[in-house]
Amino acid sequence: MEWRDEGILLGIRRHGESAAILELFTPSRGRHVGVLRGATSRKIAPILQPGAQLSVSWRARLEDHIGSFTVEPLRSRSAIVMSDRQALEGMSAVTSLLIHALPEREAHLSLYRRTEALLDILDEYSVWPLAYLRWELALLEELGYGLDLSRCAVTGVNERLDFVSPRSGRAVSAEGAGEWVDRLLPLPPCFLGGTEAPDSEVAAGLVTTGHFLRQHLTDQTGQRPFPGARQRFVDGLSRRGGLAQRQHQIDQ
Repeated sequence: MEWRDEGILLGIRRHGESAAILELFTPSRGRHVGVLRGATSRKIAPILQPGAQLSVSWRARLEDHIGSFTVEPLRSRSAIVMSDRQALEGMSAVTSLLIHALPEREAHLSLYRRTEALLDILDEYSVWPLAYLRWELALLEELGYGLDLSRCAVTGVNERLDFVSPRSGRAVSAEGAGEWVDRLLPLPPCFLGGTEAPDSEVAAGLVTTGHFLRQHLTDQTGQRPFPGARQRFVDGLSRRGGLAQRQHQIDQ
């Protein structure tokens, strides 16, 4: 069995003395695992950084075997993440969530394209946090847990949609919230459109997407805990949003 494709390197772990097990996200094969021989060599090791775009071939005797990879570099993103902590936190959030969420060997072409586009603007920090938030919304949609933000679940109106029901994932208006308002999740304006949003607003949106990612993707046995890298990214964004808001108040 053999195939060729390109993919985004999600993770790497040592295997024996000189090999490694790679996890890749590919357009036609989804999340795919394989062994790479000689992964610690001076030629190969520098290109094996999470987020790298690789040309890959996979071969195994049978389809259900783990198989082995050969790889060639297409595009490295390591220079960005090594020089920018925010970019590193964002990259780690994306790759760890994909490892956690995607079933193995199931194609998700639309999500793959969105992920590639997201990582290609990793150094454009003025737009990246909002793009990341919408990527999380797309991840939920792709896995069958998309939010319904078209109209209020209580009143049916499509105005003043300020909240999301933590149970149904449907929008709730300020009028429809009633006495349940303290139990609802935020629905920031950037969920509903626009090309710009402050970090504080994006962080509020990530509270909502994080709730549903945990609800639907975390193993209740505790054997697959939710990725800590995602929370570190959210915490950093929240801190920067708070600092920016305080600076804005001082300037005024």
